[in-house]
Amino acid sequence: MLKGEKLNAWYGDIQVLREVSFEVPEGEMVAIVGANAAGKSTLLLTISGILPYLGGRMTGDLTFAGTRIDGLAAHRIMALGLVHVMEGRRLFPYLTVQENLELGCYNPLARSHLRNSLERVFTLLPILEERRHQLAGSLSGGEQQMCAIGRGLMSRPKVMMLDEPTIGLAPLYVEKTFEILKEINAQGTTILLVEQNVKHSLTLAHRGYVLENGSIVLSGKGKELLSHDGLRKAYLGM
Repeated sequence: MLKGEKLNAWYGDIQVLREVSFEVPEGEMVAIVGANAAGKSTLLLTISGILPYLGGRMTGDLTFAGTRIDGLAAHRIMALGLVHVMEGRRLFPYLTVQENLELGCYNPLARSHLRNSLERVFTLLPILEERRHQLAGSLSGGEQQMCAIGRGLMSRPKVMMLDEPTIGLAPLYVEKTFEILKEINAQGTTILLVEQNVKHSLTLAHRGYVLENGSIVLSGKGKELLSHDGLRKAYLGM
């Protein structure tokens, strides 16, 4: 479904990604884990086409559902069905929850399914239906994250990429977020997940990649990676 080959990325003269290759098979959840400043967020920004708008550049090959997407504008990549839920939620605080969700229907295909998509989101995330007329900025951190995920779903993604969806959340919402991602994946949406919560994400993911200083240093099935001595020492303190 999504494949990157020998990706390199720079901000100015600073190289952030180095020869990164990965695959995200259709229907799976794939986790990218690693420490702060490893290049995880830059990888997602590169895939979604946002990197050039931030002054960055990239080389390498990106393929999504059989289509080359490296060099495409971000809105064209999104219209193909590759949706990026960015770190920090990025909601419009003075719009209501429902208005934020409806903004997820940016492309014409998604817009034509707005009502059905809204029903799906409210079924999966009932707290959003309760808060639908409330300003997004008045929600708790966990509720805002639910809204960000819901807005991503409104785009009817084939692949949903999420950047640190549990960062800054209370433990209850951390667990809830992972449960929701598991359900979204079970319903047929392929997921590429960037997370610092290594244990949770690799337990849930079909497979994972460990990114370190801009390079992939380990890859394999999620639960098998958890038993790797180097990973356990570096990221789990074991």
